Amino acid sequence: MKPNIAITMGDPAGVGPELALKALGDRKVRALCNPVVVGDAGLLRHLAGRLGLRPPREGEVLGVSRLDLKRLKPGKPSKAAGEALISYIEEAVFMTAIGDADAMVTCPISKEAAKLAGFQFPGHTEFIAELTNTEDFVMMLGGSDLKVVLVTIHEALKDVPGLVTERAVLKALRVTHRAFTRDFRIKGPRIAVCGLNPHAGEGGIFGDEERKSVGPAVRKARKEGINALGPLPADTVFYRAARKKEFDCVLAMYHDQGLGPLKLLHFEDGVNATLGLPIIRTSVDHGTAYDIAWKGAASCKSLRAAIETAVLMAVNRGKEESN
Repeated sequence: MKPNIAITMGDPAGVGPELALKALGDRKVRALCNPVVVGDAGLLRHLAGRLGLRPPREGEVLGVSRLDLKRLKPGKPSKAAGEALISYIEEAVFMTAIGDADAMVTCPISKEAAKLAGFQFPGHTEFIAELTNTEDFVMMLGGSDLKVVLVTIHEALKDVPGLVTERAVLKALRVTHRAFTRDFRIKGPRIAVCGLNPHAGEGGIFGDEERKSVGPAVRKARKEGINALGPLPADTVFYRAARKKEFDCVLAMYHDQGLGPLKLLHFEDGVNATLGLPIIRTSVDHGTAYDIAWKGAASCKSLRAAIETAVLMAVNRGKEESN
């Protein structure tokens, strides 16, 4: 039986509604799952007519908002759009938590619009973790050639060294190991751990975070049976993972350390997944693209990949629960 996938429409003023329509009209997507868009039915019908896309069919949309289309402007953040996008996330989390959906997939949101509506979180990841009462979670981004997990997410670079603690690295390793074993069915996943500093500190010459935090976390993880290796120099480890296939994923210490290499390889088809949640959540790996909103120019590759990943994770969790 095909899994039910709840797709949040994202920011109504961005490319999310167009992406959702394209996903509903994609035969490959419908062959994999039963997609339901959580969003605004009126906007989707309007946009389908405007762009010449297949309009949603009965049962394909769960209408949560009723936006005033005369006031909603594509490419412009607004309080109304912010309130709507927050409501889509809340509804999809609820659907997935109670089992009406097997996984949720999120289209991009505008943090500016969300903030206008009172949103107090850095992004989707932290909000969904709060809604599901999850403390230990990590962000993974990946594609077929490379998967990257982050120890710190949206933090100022000057604050990162203080946040890369032994506890934080060990937590990320534990969550990653469990998720890759359960959701991706990889036995003994090989996790490469980046050093924070150039050349992984070069024996303390360029910094001592590797000696004080990263190294001890890796050693503790290995004692627990986690197949982690590091700290390794970040300037070579991504090549080893993506090209030589020595690792199943790379644990990076901060946002741009991991996502620069990832987006070089998977800019169009990258997938964002929150690991450690009691529910399955994946997302596109791009923003609202306000400059092309409602113009019919948005690529659905990342959303399609996010749906495929959500289906894979849902099927694998189903296998585990049936054993």
